[in-house]
Amino acid sequence: MVPHLITALTGPINELEQRVLESMPAIERWFRLEWMEHTPPFYTSVDIRNAGFKLAPVDTDLFPHGFNHLTAEMLPLAVQAAMAAIEKICPEAKNLLLIPAQGVRDSFYLSNLQRLVRIFHQAGLNVRLGSLDPDIERPRKIKLPDGGELTLEPLQRQRGRLGLKDFDPCTILLNDGLAAGVPKPLAGLHEQYLLPPLHAGWGVRRKSRHFHSYEEVAKKFAKLLGMDPWLINPMAAHCGRVDFDSAEGRECVRGNAEAVLTKIRRKYKEYGINEKPFVVVKADSGSGGAGIMTVRDPKELDHLGERTRARMRALPDGRLVTEVIIQEGVPTYERINDAVAEPVVVMIDRYVVGGYYRVHAELGADEILSGPGSRFVPLAFAESHHLPRLGEKPGVSAPNRFYMYGVIGRLAMLAASYELEATDPNAETVE
Repeated sequence: MVPHLITALTGPINELEQRVLESMPAIERWFRLEWMEHTPPFYTSVDIRNAGFKLAPVDTDLFPHGFNHLTAEMLPLAVQAAMAAIEKICPEAKNLLLIPAQGVRDSFYLSNLQRLVRIFHQAGLNVRLGSLDPDIERPRKIKLPDGGELTLEPLQRQRGRLGLKDFDPCTILLNDGLAAGVPKPLAGLHEQYLLPPLHAGWGVRRKSRHFHSYEEVAKKFAKLLGMDPWLINPMAAHCGRVDFDSAEGRECVRGNAEAVLTKIRRKYKEYGINEKPFVVVKADSGSGGAGIMTVRDPKELDHLGERTRARMRALPDGRLVTEVIIQEGVPTYERINDAVAEPVVVMIDRYVVGGYYRVHAELGADEILSGPGSRFVPLAFAESHHLPRLGEKPGVSAPNRFYMYGVIGRLAMLAASYELEATDPNAETVE
């Protein structure tokens, strides 16, 4: 099943699909050479928007929570990728300490943890869950929707090592985005592998830096294929000092919104796109879908209502929004049973292990789909034996379309690698 595109199936997205498939050997070699020079994040998920006239990532998560949305057919790929990742980092590893997100107990997230435990257990590791929650002073069992259960245990710090009672892990896997900074138990762990590294957390990481790195990657890739990088790259700008409660504090946002909208109009005119451009203003650090607003006319910023200002002033966890990224809005014209959908590609190490659609029946093509009411549908590369089918007419083969999504996902993952190298406090200076 190829997702339904409202746009005509004879546009740039199909031309891009055809060019990607024809260039597959060159693309795979290019990725192979890049991974010889750069280290992929341990695991990644990438939200992608398919506008019919462009295909671009809009968010890259280095602490992904969607493994429960992968079908059982995808699991062998995930297990093999997990084996490859662990062998590179700690070949002798037998124990893995998985640290969940603090304060998240909804059924979707618990099912995600259950799936992660299963993947790494089948990769040959003893997996136990250690909680950063100070209220967990003894092992606590949590019931799961399918009748199973997970056990959360209190962390134990012994000098430079972190573990559990009678459990000393070689490797610690974080599934918490560290938006509030580095928790005390995780500081100074120099004797164990901490994945992802602490500087991948949102206390340090910024979306604007990620998309700056992605722009660099997109230009390299576009040169390889002889194409316009805009077709895979969302334009963006950054404001470092923002106050949504004052006109002066919003001036930077207004100026950059106007500049990005002008660039989008130029591109729309170049490609004959009859759409009204928009930008998305987002908190520059991880926000869990909060701290986001859509702007179609910069004048809207002069008359923000109290509800909008409150939403943009602070995130649900209390962090103030002082930095924002102003990103080109990429509409999504994919539909699953007439509901708006966007693909999410999931990777472990440098391998695509599957994906799913985020679907929302009540929102439009230009709206953020990660809010309440969204549901999830596995991508068609659930059938992992489906390799791309060369020679197929563009737009009719699900494996071909999903190969293209995987390429875009890997480009975003490579950009995250560039980004982490540039922000690693222990890395050599990158020229």
